[in-house]
Amino acid sequence: MSLSHMEDMPLSHSSLQGTHRSSWKQWFLYSTIVTLLLLCSFSTLILTFLPLKTASEPCIAKFGPFPLKWQMTCPKLPCVNKTANEKLEILQNGLYLIYGQVAPNTTYKEPAPFEVRLCKNEDIIQVLTNNSKIQNVGGTYELHAGDILELIYNSEHQVLKNNTYWGILLLANPQYNS
Repeated sequence: MSLSHMEDMPLSHSSLQGTHRSSWKQWFLYSTIVTLLLLCSFSTLILTFLPLKTASEPCIAKFGPFPLKWQMTCPKLPCVNKTANEKLEILQNGLYLIYGQVAPNTTYKEPAPFEVRLCKNEDIIQVLTNNSKIQNVGGTYELHAGDILELIYNSEHQVLKNNTYWGILLLANPQYNS
């Protein structure tokens, strides 16, 4: 066999004509489509078995700033009831948004450390300890009828009450299929 003849020989066997290898781009596209279809299927199943019904009427309660008293909307079926100065009792199961602002009194120099606690049934669900700036309090929580919420300060002189407030808004009621 001459060298010139070997130069013309292919180094690998050619594949059958009409077939080609899938590129990584096609693989990525197909896997993305399958993932999206699975995500849609699971979302549909979740929403089928545990749909959330948005609140039909706004149910909002807000405490402060001055005057320090509860301001409440008056829907036909209230979702909260004020029980004491800054305490709220939840009357309806649901998904609630708790929101607020705490303005620390930077001139407060007593020995008690700055601490503001958001509590549910006397259990702390959030703590604020930074007394150098205004802070937000709250979040989205699933609450049940009978839960008691309150915002507690180590000392009432630690916060500027004319700039401190908190409130609650019913976002949705869970509707369970039986």
